[in-house]
Amino acid sequence: MNGEFLRAAGEWLSLVHFPLAALVTFHILLYKRDVRSAVGWMGLAWLSPFIGCILYILFGVNRVQRKAFRLSRRRRRALHRHAYVEMPPRRDYLAPLQQAVARITERPTQGGNTIRLLRNGDEAYPAMLAAIAEATHSIALSSYIFDDDAAGRSFISALSAARKRKVEVRVIVDGVGSGYLRSPAYRAMRAEGIRVARFLHSFVPWRMTFLNLRSHKKILVVDGRHAFMGGINISVDNVLSERPPHPVRDEHFSLEGPIVTQVMEAFATDWIFTTGEELKGDTWFPLIDPKGHAQARIVTSGPDQDIDKIEFMFLQAIGVARQSIKIVTPYFLPEDRLITALSLAAMRGVEVDVVIPAESDHAFIDWATRAHVEPLLVAGGRMWRAPRPFEHSKLMTVDGRWSLVGSANWDVRSMRLNFEVNLEIYDRAFASEIELEFERKRGKGFTLKQLKRRPFLIRLRDRAARLLLPYL
Repeated sequence: MNGEFLRAAGEWLSLVHFPLAALVTFHILLYKRDVRSAVGWMGLAWLSPFIGCILYILFGVNRVQRKAFRLSRRRRRALHRHAYVEMPPRRDYLAPLQQAVARITERPTQGGNTIRLLRNGDEAYPAMLAAIAEATHSIALSSYIFDDDAAGRSFISALSAARKRKVEVRVIVDGVGSGYLRSPAYRAMRAEGIRVARFLHSFVPWRMTFLNLRSHKKILVVDGRHAFMGGINISVDNVLSERPPHPVRDEHFSLEGPIVTQVMEAFATDWIFTTGEELKGDTWFPLIDPKGHAQARIVTSGPDQDIDKIEFMFLQAIGVARQSIKIVTPYFLPEDRLITALSLAAMRGVEVDVVIPAESDHAFIDWATRAHVEPLLVAGGRMWRAPRPFEHSKLMTVDGRWSLVGSANWDVRSMRLNFEVNLEIYDRAFASEIELEFERKRGKGFTLKQLKRRPFLIRLRDRAARLLLPYL
């Protein structure tokens, strides 16, 4: 009797498993572009009855993208593209880069901007707090990490004071980076009556799939006219003069001019995505007169509708380079096609230099990096180690003419999973300033000979760590 029951149960399970696995396969074929990912999910769906299908439904379906499409009309209404004054096409060899990024981002290059570099929280926080104190209409702030420490509390006090002056205040903190189980800064802002939202945060089991999709953006826009962006989170660790236990060296940038409208759009898009509220009108999007000479454009990316944009831009920038490519990044674990592009640039005579921290905040990332960069070093690229404290900057220049700054790292997480915002700048003076920063950060070289001299077990460990590249 038991044998017949088990046989019948097995037949019934097979009848259910095959059509379910077939439906999952159809979905994978339609929506998964990456071949390795598609093959892996299909194998799991067929070879692990029910469990593989359930895992795909929970973790393989990009619900963020589906939500983004549902909101796309409202997002388009929230954007104020009529305020854009596009620069004329370039006539030099950077013209293909300008044109390609215009297609990639659907945003124009805008002139008439002033961009000022701010080092660490020591320079960035006072400037940001002063701007908040002078706000008369609106404040939009987004941060991946927002700690409830001395630095965080100074921002909370400033935001609360602005709200009491009847300034419209909106804040986004990441649902994991600023604390998942507990988020003291979020609770403190709520207690002060500040309109604050947690990006993709939920304790509901069927929304746990979003935990790996983080908002890594750091944005502040005051009165729609003055913006700050870059790599600096809100934490006392960024204030080096305070000698914090875990110091972080980084840069932020003060922006004035028409480009601020694009920064505000990036925030407004995240706000409607997170809360459903549209930010519109002169309170958030005033008309802005030129304030300088730099030409710039915002480049957003994320697993909604902006996937691949930063990677495509990197590839195009590498492709047009003639003299030099300089990169500073805390994590250097790009996919193989970017390593190949940099290697080819080095082979054709371009000086390719990459600065990474002497020690990052995650040892296994350092291990994986050492196993990942050999092709670039073989091709003639050069790696440099920034001395302590931990170097968290994200900077890039091409030929001393084009620059990129912002929140994105050179790793799969930034290019595939995180919501990021970068700023590209066509300005020789600004590129020269960034290249001076590069020289200040450049420490000892990281050579091919050193890689090959590592003990066998160390090389084995590093190569094993590299297998986790899609998840680091």
